[in-house]
Amino acid sequence: SQTMNLPRHKMYPHSTLFLSQATKQFLEEINKWTSQHGVSPLSWDVAVKFLMARKFDVLRAIELFHSYRETRLREGIVKLQPHEEPLRSELLSGKFTVLGVRDPSGASIALYTAKLHHPSKTGNHVVLQALFYLLDRAVENFETQRNGLVFIYDMAGSNYTNFELDLSKKILNLLKGAFPARLKKVLIVGAPVWFRVPYNLLSLLLKEKLRERVQMVKMADLREHLPRDCLPEHLGGCLPLDMHSWNLQLLSEQNGRVDPVDELVGIPLENTSIHIPGPEVMSLAELMAHLNRAQRSGIYLEYEELRREQPPGTFTCALAAHNQERNRYGDVLCLDQTRVRLKRSDYINASFMDGYKQKNAYIGTQGPLEKTYGDFWRMVWEQSVLVIVMTTRTDEGGRRKCGQYWPKEEGGQEVYGHIAVVNHRVDKHAHYNQTTLELHNTETFEQRQVTHFQFLSWPDYGVPSSALSLIDFLGAVKHQQQWAAQAFSSQWRGHPLGLPMVVHCSAGIGRTGTFCALDICLSQLQDVGTLNICQTVRRMRAQRAFSIQTPEQYYFCHTAILEHAQRQGLLSANQG
Repeated sequence: SQTMNLPRHKMYPHSTLFLSQATKQFLEEINKWTSQHGVSPLSWDVAVKFLMARKFDVLRAIELFHSYRETRLREGIVKLQPHEEPLRSELLSGKFTVLGVRDPSGASIALYTAKLHHPSKTGNHVVLQALFYLLDRAVENFETQRNGLVFIYDMAGSNYTNFELDLSKKILNLLKGAFPARLKKVLIVGAPVWFRVPYNLLSLLLKEKLRERVQMVKMADLREHLPRDCLPEHLGGCLPLDMHSWNLQLLSEQNGRVDPVDELVGIPLENTSIHIPGPEVMSLAELMAHLNRAQRSGIYLEYEELRREQPPGTFTCALAAHNQERNRYGDVLCLDQTRVRLKRSDYINASFMDGYKQKNAYIGTQGPLEKTYGDFWRMVWEQSVLVIVMTTRTDEGGRRKCGQYWPKEEGGQEVYGHIAVVNHRVDKHAHYNQTTLELHNTETFEQRQVTHFQFLSWPDYGVPSSALSLIDFLGAVKHQQQWAAQAFSSQWRGHPLGLPMVVHCSAGIGRTGTFCALDICLSQLQDVGTLNICQTVRRMRAQRAFSIQTPEQYYFCHTAILEHAQRQGLLSANQG
């Protein structure tokens, strides 16, 4: 490493003691988070990378770390596999590279060539994967960490079919505050006349400090910003541009090596979900012994310890004055870090939640209010939801728990915003109703089938009278989800286990959390024969804050799993 070859006093403008203390403080804070989420702690070198990007301001470096991690998670860029398609082809397309020279201040020069991008052939997701991968590789170099990055957005020779506003927004958002590198300037070169309007829109996104660093530059004036020997020949310089060599070199260096980038995301390398078997798993026999030893009172105390843990995130958006009326309960809010974002009005009280070895398996949300019916159905459409699980009645104990957000009777139809919903069929079972709904998007004229499940035997704040009836209900939901995902597979580009299902009760934390915890634990039990209820609930609460609302619901998870195991013959007679 180049870092190791430099004396400490030359590497940084601060004293060695200051740098060491700042790095220790950063690691102490971040590794509280990593241990809570069951992932590997960050290394010293990774910590230094984030601290250097923020001039060793620890609080700003911590903010940058979480912004970087959340951006990657939001874009689904978790485990980068550069030797697999389509990422390998994108890396070798020449669209993006880092030049083999530096500017006079020592900054790296990254080049994005817009005319090589064809939105109809390559999706944003792959472009962003390549951008993250190459930038991450670039800032492994100490000189780049110390001296920063110049980003050239080369629009010369491009036309409107090469441009995508959404992609440009994401690139600028990444550069402006979600990447561990000092961004010195962004030079937009050779922009066509038609780019002026999009540029005005993009510039509105930028904070004033960064806006000064983003400049539209004519080709002839580029040499005022960078000398000729730092520029490729096609941009008026004297540098022969080999767009493939640096990228190929990186790919060959990466072969067989664990990518440190994945460490930064805060997700175990084995899977994209936080719910994977951890170090303290239990067999069914051990779970039974634990329950016999702790008894109900001990399990309640275990829940109380979980309840006292503060959510690892913020509620800024949910607490904003203009969003208050969209929350059913003022004290049940969604974390900024995991909330579902709508494409237009943005806010809805809903959170992405992982399943067992599956990223974003659920969307946990509150029972829709009349004023949020349109938002709810827009979320269902935008997230390609095919199954909705409702674990409450609309009214319980004389109180409204959830709005009647779908046409209840067969043949009924309602319009919510731009989504028309038709009730095709209602199948009534002993403990639940299964309704087949057809959604019509009045803007795109597309239609989609969604199955709505409503469990009817679960009192608010309580637990079902029959654990097995709930587990049978869960089985019916899973079967429909798998069938629907297979039918939708030609359009689905996400996780192979399927699309997210919406799960809600009234507040979206008690019965919702219990349902999801059972699904996660039973899935793990079926997969590897072990489970850990406490770990599952702790990790779940880190995504949908306050999930599982009462100690009784937490205790119910234990007894329901054991009842299921007995029925399945997984416990011997003397254990049962």
